[in-house]
Amino acid sequence: MEKTMIEKLIDTAIKQLDFSYTPYSGFKVGAALLTKKGEIYTGCNIENASYTPTNCAERTAIFKAVSEGVRNFQAICIVGGKNGVLTEYAAPCGVCRQVMMEFCDPETFQIILAVDKEKYDIFTLNELLPLGFGPSNLL
Repeated sequence: MEKTMIEKLIDTAIKQLDFSYTPYSGFKVGAALLTKKGEIYTGCNIENASYTPTNCAERTAIFKAVSEGVRNFQAICIVGGKNGVLTEYAAPCGVCRQVMMEFCDPETFQIILAVDKEKYDIFTLNELLPLGFGPSNLL
């Protein structure tokens, strides 16, 4: 992936922090999901007073895309921090990794964890979810 696209995804994910609804934890997360056609779907985390219905930024972006018929993804950028201050990587939770496993190729799907355009790392889904269980296991 070109550096300009990585930087665009980082900027887009950071902008999503403004929409994050986190009255309980104060931990804001933004995500930018890149389709194989070059479209970007965004997401932020949305908390709920009863906690269980809370939705992560990554799943928000993926579900938005899937709800519009898009299921071919290339990469996702995730940023997050307390009160929207980015100091370290905000890796996807286990549920988000499992949702990625449902819709993404674990060998090629890239997960960009970033603090800013200078500090980021890129992982494959396989690296973050080794021996993951997905649709191919049910064939």
